[in-house]
Amino acid sequence: MMQRLDDEQLKKLTELRKRIDEIDRDLVALLQERLKVAEEIGRTKAKSLAQPLDPVREREVINHILEYNKGRFPPEGLQVIFSEIISACRNAQRPARVGFLGPETTFTHMAATEFFGHAPEFIPESNIKEVFEEVERKRIDFGVVPVENSVEGTVALTLDGLCDYDIKVCGEIYMPISHDLINKSGRIDTIRRILSHPHALAQCRIWLQRNLPAVPTEEVVSTAQAARWAAVDPSVAAIASPLAARTYNLYTVAKSIEDFAGNTTRFLILGHECPRPSGHDKTSLLLSLEDKPGSLFRLLEPLAHKGINLTKIQSRPVKDEPWRYLFYVDIAGHIEDEHVKEGVEAIRSGCTFLKWLGSYPVGLNKASANVG
Repeated sequence: MMQRLDDEQLKKLTELRKRIDEIDRDLVALLQERLKVAEEIGRTKAKSLAQPLDPVREREVINHILEYNKGRFPPEGLQVIFSEIISACRNAQRPARVGFLGPETTFTHMAATEFFGHAPEFIPESNIKEVFEEVERKRIDFGVVPVENSVEGTVALTLDGLCDYDIKVCGEIYMPISHDLINKSGRIDTIRRILSHPHALAQCRIWLQRNLPAVPTEEVVSTAQAARWAAVDPSVAAIASPLAARTYNLYTVAKSIEDFAGNTTRFLILGHECPRPSGHDKTSLLLSLEDKPGSLFRLLEPLAHKGINLTKIQSRPVKDEPWRYLFYVDIAGHIEDEHVKEGVEAIRSGCTFLKWLGSYPVGLNKASANVG
């Protein structure tokens, strides 16, 4: 039985709550002052047509905040708070429209809000091609698309978009995955069908075979569509994100049913301007090689001589040209770094086609995500 506070304890509690209210008012006043300064920065940037988004500066701000804090306030909570403050101030400079591979509550949506905060207007697009088209035509400011998953591999449609559209890669983010089995009741014995995106089903295959071997699975276009279906049909369960469960008022039957811990999806941020060098960057290229013996070696040799680390190379067949391939390449460093610039120029002569896709800060690997 809970004991009641005595008069002295009530008085102390009232004083402490009054102090909390005073601190909150001070915080609001400081946030308003910060917003005014951010708006002035926005007016200054507007004169040069510079983008409000500056991931290098934003990362510096977060790092400085964590240094000032010295661990006294929970660091993860502090980072979330200031990420949203930065997002709101950036959006006040110039409201942003961010397109993503929809619908809402998918992992791509989660990646978009993780990168930009919740202040921008988020616009779900029905497919990857639409995201590229909307960015290229400047109907949206940025796009977010999956490019590779640590279990399922590369997203071919994204590689095609990088080739076909006049955009720049201006950022990346790695997102952790957590696939939950969710339905209206929260009970496993009511499940007659399981719906999800094909990648989500593939990533949970072992768990499903072990725990629900007799229940049929069906592929749908997204984890969000599966959750919406489960919200209206008590016999259906969805494999989806925790965000989908909260959004569609569903209950969790089983948490984190993915077969492999550490599964990660890398998402690209599409735009038109690349950030300045941060000192820890990545440059993406798309190229085609001459059809001669040793052409791949001649590509790699100048990079090695310049001390440039090749972090990824992925081939993709050239459309309508059988047995010819494009190569998607990531290298460490920014195109404005002298050794990177020289390395790219050195390999250009051996390429029949070379496109600089962008240079941007290396994304923080948060541990693992899905493309659904």
